[in-house]
Amino acid sequence: MKYAPLMLMVVLLTGCVNPINPLGKFDPAPKISGAIPTPRGGEKFAWGISTASYQYEDPAVKSGTPSYFSTDWDILVSQGKAPPKGNALYSWTEFERDLEALKKIRPTHYRFSIEWARVEPRPGVYNEEAIAGYVRMARELKNLGIEPVVCLWHFTFPDWLYDKTNPSASNWLHPTVRKRWNAYVDKMVRVTSPYVKFYAPQNEPNGQITTAYIVGQWPPAMSLAFGHYWKAIDASTGMFRDAAARIKAIKPSAKVVSVEALPWWERAPLDPGGLIYNTMIHGNTDHLDRIYDVCDILGINYYYSQAPGPISLLAGPSRRGKKFTMMGWRIDPDGLYKEIRRVAKRYGKPMMITENGIATADDAQREWYIQNHLAAIGRAIRDGSDVRGYFAWSLADNYEWHYGYKATFGLATMDPVTKKRILKPSATRFADTIKNHPTVASVQKITPQKSFTP
Repeated sequence: MKYAPLMLMVVLLTGCVNPINPLGKFDPAPKISGAIPTPRGGEKFAWGISTASYQYEDPAVKSGTPSYFSTDWDILVSQGKAPPKGNALYSWTEFERDLEALKKIRPTHYRFSIEWARVEPRPGVYNEEAIAGYVRMARELKNLGIEPVVCLWHFTFPDWLYDKTNPSASNWLHPTVRKRWNAYVDKMVRVTSPYVKFYAPQNEPNGQITTAYIVGQWPPAMSLAFGHYWKAIDASTGMFRDAAARIKAIKPSAKVVSVEALPWWERAPLDPGGLIYNTMIHGNTDHLDRIYDVCDILGINYYYSQAPGPISLLAGPSRRGKKFTMMGWRIDPDGLYKEIRRVAKRYGKPMMITENGIATADDAQREWYIQNHLAAIGRAIRDGSDVRGYFAWSLADNYEWHYGYKATFGLATMDPVTKKRILKPSATRFADTIKNHPTVASVQKITPQKSFTP
């Protein structure tokens, strides 16, 4: 972000007169065909928990062996730009520990992702044992009466798609990525389809692309690369649409779910030209505008609201108090309500909240957070928004990218010796909520708690 001070000066000098939009004009709202779906009160509500392969799985491979794999995030770690993961929650070799916890919480759905690099450690070379492992996960969930929701990409690329000498031709922009992606998607959907109804081709591609090409923090770590941002948007949306077509061709009854990072953004007083605000709004719409029509369900990952300006962005991680998470994110259940209403109006599709949770050391705050966000969902449903599910992030305290293991989102912790998941009180309360609110109509009755008091 070395150009940020210069950009801020431009905003202050010209922003009061001319709006600033470094990513160009916004796309017009999509034209919705047909009636906008409305809530169906008698339908079962999908109660889920979301996880991710890189954040949960131990590698369980040795260097130099045919099954050895590495990701672009591992390259970032090797460069000292992110904390090491280690073995995370051992969810590859100890997946039964996750299942044991799920038996106690009893969600109706469980989202996990497939690590592309584990499945295809070298271009065109597949690890059949790894593929069988993911099939086993889906089958075991199904046997427990839990609907597996399979995410085909959750942030990380195989290291062979990362060109250290030319980051601008890496990941989404690698010359062979689309060909290899389509082969990978085809293979994984075919083998998992007997057990899987819901597929999410990508997790938060909009957030990843913004962080990778505008912020410059995630691979390939290019700051203010607006042209490459748009190239990555084009590539990722093309790959999403390819995946959606393959999913439907292999299993026509499958449901394609988008999963987008959708905070609620507000204008900040020290962003008079809207440079930062407009960039963030692009992040919420540019990707979803181009893929919503091939989705059966639009997934909203919502954690916070923010008025993005110089002060809030710089002070964000250090903000503390009952209105903020341990990561400095502003807690705002009403922002979720507003975002649901915005997405419903813009796209006219059924929705699920595919991630929602809080990084906090106070589990009572976690209970309050979940309760009040569920109340916001209930309010949105009462007001006519077709929300069909809620997925908590996450099952257990896990690896959180640049935050390492400091940001604790879990409904459980892991015993480092036995690897068992030790449920927190919030997990028990979440289980009770699931039991007592099985339908869309019953979710409407969830009421908010009073302000949280530490």
